[in-house]
Amino acid sequence: MGRIVLNNVTKSFGETQVIPSLDLTIEDGEFAVFVGPSGCGKSTLLRMIAGLEELTSGHIEIDGDDVTQVPPSKRGLAMVFQSYALYPHMTVAENMGFGLKMTGHPKAEITAKVAEASRILKLNDYLDRKPKALSGGQRQRVAIGRAIVRGPEVFLFDEPLSNLDAELRVDMRVEIARLHKEIGATMIYVTHDQVEAMTLADKIVVLRAGVIEQVGAPMALYHDPANKFVAGFIGSPAMNFLKGRVENNKIFLSAISSAPIEPDVALPSNLREILVGIRPQNLSIDEAGNGLSVNVHERLGGVNYSYLMAPTGERIIVESKGDVALPMGSDVAVHFDPNQLLFFDPKTEQRLK
Repeated sequence: MGRIVLNNVTKSFGETQVIPSLDLTIEDGEFAVFVGPSGCGKSTLLRMIAGLEELTSGHIEIDGDDVTQVPPSKRGLAMVFQSYALYPHMTVAENMGFGLKMTGHPKAEITAKVAEASRILKLNDYLDRKPKALSGGQRQRVAIGRAIVRGPEVFLFDEPLSNLDAELRVDMRVEIARLHKEIGATMIYVTHDQVEAMTLADKIVVLRAGVIEQVGAPMALYHDPANKFVAGFIGSPAMNFLKGRVENNKIFLSAISSAPIEPDVALPSNLREILVGIRPQNLSIDEAGNGLSVNVHERLGGVNYSYLMAPTGERIIVESKGDVALPMGSDVAVHFDPNQLLFFDPKTEQRLK
């Protein structure tokens, strides 16, 4: 069991409120990812769940029990930090079993649990090594193993891959996803990397300035964002946002087209300006020019990114396949399917549906 419920939780440091009143439920066995830009409150929220930060107000329940005043060691949680926090003088096996040793577990039980965790994480060949003899990815697996041996109901990960290089990050994402599938425990994972969020999560919680902007499955947030912030944060490369004007219930995007667009949503009668979002992969480039200039063209082997400048001064990213090179300064046009456009109120930034 590992169901977590946050009821009206807030957190303030002095007179500065970093987490306004917030409600959230994470179901047993879910892999929930808190994602957002630096300073949005995601790590603070995780530490509140762990009991490492006191709540200013509100309640936290784990499996129906109010744990707001329960110390971290009694909450049935295990936390994996960005820094591995391994003891340099201990072997891998000793590091993994140290928590159980300190709580008085029998030696045979510790040995059995370390053996099981090392099997899951493929650490059997490293049990007698010390941390200095391990790679960054291996050290992080040891830190995760130390959490596994405690048999927690919930795993908490605070940006655990931030110190790894790009290749190791991919490998560890696979390892963590496999771990969740194998042990089935509830996992809460904090990251600023939306790629990690999209690839790992059952549920993504998008945060900005301590406020939950949207909660949902990864592809639900991708295809149906609630507002401009979520639309721009989820997806890589980021969504293009272009200014449009509204006339007679039609939209004109002077940056990329002179033809009017008839939106499939009801527009407020007093709306004169609008923000239009379109993802880079939903645009195509035509080398027959229409006033768009190629600033940069990136060729990544099968996928290309073209960074265009519109006559209006707006920047546009286009994703394309193949290996066609566009010289800098080329005059190009773009094409799109109006059904793939998203529309946002420029003042509230809320999605128009």
